[in-house]
Amino acid sequence: MATVDHLVVMAASLNEGVQWCEATLGITPGPGGEHPLMGTHNRLFKITSPAFPAAYFEIIAINPAATPTRPPGSRRWFDMDDPALRARIARDGPQLVHFVTSVPDAPAAVAVLQAQGIARGEVLQASRPTPAGLLQWQITVREDGERLFDGCLPTLIQWGPTHPVQGMPDSGVHLQSLAVTHPQADALSNAYRAIGLSSVAVHSGSARLTAQLHTPKGPVTLHSSPLLN
Repeated sequence: MATVDHLVVMAASLNEGVQWCEATLGITPGPGGEHPLMGTHNRLFKITSPAFPAAYFEIIAINPAATPTRPPGSRRWFDMDDPALRARIARDGPQLVHFVTSVPDAPAAVAVLQAQGIARGEVLQASRPTPAGLLQWQITVREDGERLFDGCLPTLIQWGPTHPVQGMPDSGVHLQSLAVTHPQADALSNAYRAIGLSSVAVHSGSARLTAQLHTPKGPVTLHSSPLLN
């Protein structure tokens, strides 16, 4: 069974991401950390609900003070090195770009997608320091960094002993629903079924992620925009 792990909002800088979050969702995001592997950093907060009991929200940006430890030529996760996406974020501000699902066995889930002709990417070991100790996980990342299906096919993550939600206080923001539309809805539905993801609705149409949230500012709907490349 795959479950929604977290939503990914990309920002040109973490300061811009924090300002966007305060203006859009009515809260200041909690602390996050740095990802030496990718040269990125983030801010996080819990968005759990009965339908999504282990979900959180990630605001992520490239860390201008860091150099990724990945081999030269490898791109960052979530299309963060794509010039078109970076230009759009710089022009329009922070945006929902992707989501990540938690799976009990990442290599097995990758193999299931590979059988459908979908190369979800290598399973990488990643970690970041936290006040409570080292947070560790396995995550799928393609060498080209592509999200696939315009961000509508989730990245897969397998957590180590600790899940970050366990240490997060209630934020006042709760995920009510997550849905996708895509021209290749049938292929996307088949991929979701293959990994056991049943909590995200799939519809045919223009590529888009839609997240509905309950927030201190009331109901808020976030949409993604397709990366045209």
